[in-house]
Amino acid sequence: MPSVRDLRDRIRSLKNTQQITKAMKQVAAAKIRRADALQKRSRPYADAIGAMLRDLIANVGSVDHPFMKPGREDAPGGVILMTADKGLAGSFNANLIRAAELHGRSNANLAWYAVGIKSRNALRRQRGETLQFWPLAQGVMFDNAQELARRVSDDFTQGRIASLTLVSPKLVNMMTQRPEVRPILPIAPSGDAAADPRSGSVEFEPSPEFVLGRLLPKYLEFTLYSAMLETNASFYAAQLVAMNNATDNAKKLIDENTVEMNKARQAAITKEILEIVGGAEALAG
Repeated sequence: MPSVRDLRDRIRSLKNTQQITKAMKQVAAAKIRRADALQKRSRPYADAIGAMLRDLIANVGSVDHPFMKPGREDAPGGVILMTADKGLAGSFNANLIRAAELHGRSNANLAWYAVGIKSRNALRRQRGETLQFWPLAQGVMFDNAQELARRVSDDFTQGRIASLTLVSPKLVNMMTQRPEVRPILPIAPSGDAAADPRSGSVEFEPSPEFVLGRLLPKYLEFTLYSAMLETNASFYAAQLVAMNNATDNAKKLIDENTVEMNKARQAAITKEILEIVGGAEALAG
């Protein structure tokens, strides 16, 4: 059984840990509000550019753009693995890495793009070459998204990759962040646009084909930027939940060790009393 001193040191260490987790919980709560607000401000633009793209595809008879054509057959498939830069967020990063590993098992010939420090570290153990790395939350995120979009666009159009797949989290709610594997390139025409009654209500000048050629790179750029915003918000949501659970667990351990320390102290006091009484009786006898 641990001594009173050992239990007191353990309780002191748990209280220090509890202070750290409580501080990290407050920081995550503040950052998730900013990240979520930034993501919500970007949604109107994402909805508008998506609606315009569907309307354009519905009005274009034949699309002559590299993004709409299959890539080179013998080239590896490109995969963007998007994780956080830091840990202490429960199984957030591990779930994303596991989703990428499952995708890698079903597709042998892959080339990787790492977004986030945890992604870069995980891809060192994966088959296939890691072509380039970008941090998630270091520097200006939109600049990183633009650079990422330019790199994958050049690799796809020049035949260095046959397709592009994105592995990133989907922020369902504050308690749930679900890994999502979705194809990005080539862009497949959707059949929903033809059924939209508003389709064709916009006139394009000089032509839908010309506007589509300019819009597709912007659409790819903003798709990746939106995924970065959602990954950042998902990370802070997962960290908030993890630090809240860690703070509660620390409190439970402190209570349990306090009870054990009181028992050990009482046992020591009882032992001393018994020794005193025994010694007094021995002297009296």
